[in-house]
Amino acid sequence: MLVQELDLAGGPVRIRPAGDAAVLVELGDGVDPAVHRRVMALWRTLVERPLPGMIEAVPAYRSVLVTWDPRVTDGARIRAALERRLREAVDGRGPRRRGRQVTIPVIYGGSYGPDLEAVAERVGLSPDEVVRRHAAGRYVVYMLGFLPGFVYLGGLDPALAVPRRASPRLEVPAGSVAIGGSQTGIYGLGGAPGGWHVIGRTWVTLWDAGRRRPATLRPGDRVRFVAASPEQAPPGWQEAAGEPRATMPAA
Repeated sequence: MLVQELDLAGGPVRIRPAGDAAVLVELGDGVDPAVHRRVMALWRTLVERPLPGMIEAVPAYRSVLVTWDPRVTDGARIRAALERRLREAVDGRGPRRRGRQVTIPVIYGGSYGPDLEAVAERVGLSPDEVVRRHAAGRYVVYMLGFLPGFVYLGGLDPALAVPRRASPRLEVPAGSVAIGGSQTGIYGLGGAPGGWHVIGRTWVTLWDAGRRRPATLRPGDRVRFVAASPEQAPPGWQEAAGEPRATMPAA
């Protein structure tokens, strides 16, 4: 299969082969909100009305991977169906539904966010100002990946952008909220390595393989962080997370 280029509203779209039963639909270049809206428009129409023989559609920053069952269909039919669906999606006839609004409580700093002070020093702000700006952001889930439930969020204040750690941690706890480059994200699965700067942690479970939908967040969801204290965590969470139990100060 060859690379197919379509001239559609909003810019060209390329369909590239990705193995013998998959294609990668590229809807733009770079990490950009306008490109992401095109990605979401195509992905949602494929989820709501899958193509005949399609197995899965997986969104990323600027593309959607479409896989199919070769016993049911073939690349030529998938490409033809995709072209029709692309014209619907990017011309505004696809689903326009917005993602859910989700609020995530975060305990910033201390043992929950061991890199907060280093990030503050790197960007020339106080730790409190880093927290204020991070919690003031309005984020969009661009994609999930790297680890089960790892959430890549767009919308970070440019003043908080820092390069990844020079030396990645071997293990990062589940729920860790971190900054890597110009993005922020959340580690959904604990015990895995990570090179982003951890500035806080949430008690919200973002990945549970025992649920019908293991991932709590989905591409296109809108996320808002709220600064929280350890005392606000659900009973038993701190002990399960390996942190000393917080107690309310004496009156």
